[in-house]
Amino acid sequence: MNISRTVSRAATAAALAAALSMGAIQSATAAPPVERAGTARTVNAPVSAPVFKEPLDDGGWTGDGLSLNAADNAKVDAFIDRAKKAERSISPQVRTAALLSGAELIGFDHRLKSADSLKRKVATSLLEHPGQQVNDALAGISDSVRYTLQWPEGHYTEGVTIAASLLSTWRNDNTKWSNTWGRAKGYKAINSAWRAPRSEHLFEVQFHTPASKYAQEATHKLYEEQRLPGTTPERAKELQAQQDAIFAAVPVPAGADRLTAPAPLVPRLPQPSLRPQPVG
Repeated sequence: MNISRTVSRAATAAALAAALSMGAIQSATAAPPVERAGTARTVNAPVSAPVFKEPLDDGGWTGDGLSLNAADNAKVDAFIDRAKKAERSISPQVRTAALLSGAELIGFDHRLKSADSLKRKVATSLLEHPGQQVNDALAGISDSVRYTLQWPEGHYTEGVTIAASLLSTWRNDNTKWSNTWGRAKGYKAINSAWRAPRSEHLFEVQFHTPASKYAQEATHKLYEEQRLPGTTPERAKELQAQQDAIFAAVPVPAGADRLTAPAPLVPRLPQPSLRPQPVG
């Protein structure tokens, strides 16, 4: 029996119980995923409860106190269509990277961000940045197509290195690398964003251990409430403290805090001709 693994899960569960006692989480009690190394395995996460929304008569969108007018809503719908097309060429590469690095591919059925979630994100950005255009808000979204790769703690650092190197080798341009394993508080994992070579569409890949993924799912409702425009600063501070308590119990894999993005590939330059060039 792996005592350290049992202890780490117990610590995470204890932190979750503490947050529950503060009245933070209603239903985040699912057991952490079983660790399994070797071949890639697809694990589908539970589907979140639908968010209340209603279509506007003029073709706009509204939900959770947010709204998009008809013109902006149409632009988001067009962006969603582009994401669906881009996913067709992105997914085979991500699945292969998972297989070759021994990762589990978590939540693959939900690799496309839902329309309501995407529209809520755009509407929040427009609300927080007065004068921002919807196309600018969409340009900053990297998770309309998203994936989660997961390795056991003992294989995490090597697995991330292999998977990220493969994505880079296949000409995906790394545009974001957020490694939070070294933080004293809060979310622990690596969130990366890439630009696909064919479609030039941005996509997200999160690199997790079972414990960090469990903590992410346990704190998801807290994070969503924290991001709502109507959440008071006092309540937001409480929600952050509850998230910190859960992530504090997540073990940090050896070397994970030092993982960096793969070096950009040097473009292949044309070779000079070996034939003598005419003079004059």
